[in-house]
Amino acid sequence: MKTAPHGRSLARSLFSPQQWPVVLALLLLVAALVMPPVILPRDTARYIVTFDITQSMDTEDVGSNDAPSSRLEFARAATRETLGKLPCGSKVGWSVFTGQRTLLLLPPVEVCSNFDTLLSSLNEIDGRMRWTNWSRVAEGGIYSAVRTAQEVGPDTAVIFVTDGQEAPPVLPSNDRVRELASGKVHGWLIGVGGDQPANIPKTDANGNRVGFWHADDVIQVPTIPGKPTTAESHEELSQLRGEYLASVASRIGFKYQRLFGAEALTHAMLDPQLMHREPAATNLNWCPALLALLLLTWRFLPVWGLRSLRGLSLRRRQTVSSSASHAGAKRAVTG
Repeated sequence: MKTAPHGRSLARSLFSPQQWPVVLALLLLVAALVMPPVILPRDTARYIVTFDITQSMDTEDVGSNDAPSSRLEFARAATRETLGKLPCGSKVGWSVFTGQRTLLLLPPVEVCSNFDTLLSSLNEIDGRMRWTNWSRVAEGGIYSAVRTAQEVGPDTAVIFVTDGQEAPPVLPSNDRVRELASGKVHGWLIGVGGDQPANIPKTDANGNRVGFWHADDVIQVPTIPGKPTTAESHEELSQLRGEYLASVASRIGFKYQRLFGAEALTHAMLDPQLMHREPAATNLNWCPALLALLLLTWRFLPVWGLRSLRGLSLRRRQTVSSSASHAGAKRAVTG
């Protein structure tokens, strides 16, 4: 019998005008939790990111000086960070390159709804997938990546991550990359690697390191008949072939960017020229959550502020009154 008045009192307190902002804020928070994505037009992109997995990409000459990492690890880390910055509705897939062709591992999938899948599959991309130790980056790899993008669907762009080293090396006059018809597929060549020649780790079929490549293990740069050799060839060492990649990119209608960090890859994958507008699921549950925060701030913060001001004003009046009384009493005594 005693709980009914208490219940009515609680109900009156809960639904009093002062508590309506709190109740409304709670309803908005519930709406933020259950609100489904809204289909809205937005700028999105569709990429196939191709990783060079040849053994030169195992060279550890990027990252910090204290803890250098391999070129492939560095590229994967930059890709992981970039994925979280792509707008929902964008689609990304993976492929790998070695020899003269690329192999599609995962066709482009939507990044927000498949984020964990993309990260877990990205972590598995390494040299153990390598099916040969030779490579033709421009003549074969990029051409194959573009052809794969054409087969996947329209508006599919290519991000090709490589150090640009080819094995066996090609003559400087080799221009067979012109076979690639420019204009049909666009994208970026992303160069990764250091400026100084570094030793290339040698690995077995299981990905275990068994030393480094030596001069007599690899084919050196062939000499051009009738022209003296200007410098001794050292194809057992590797460095970023940035000028070569930039030249190739300009000839096929791509752009070139050196991978200094994740920001460079993010800049490339957010390229406005590679974006296209289409309806995409957009998460707007932050809107009711923000309104709930504003309501709670409006409901409680002014009260605390007024109480603080009132308390400060009251203390000041008491201090002034006490001082005045003390001064009056002193004058009465001295008088």
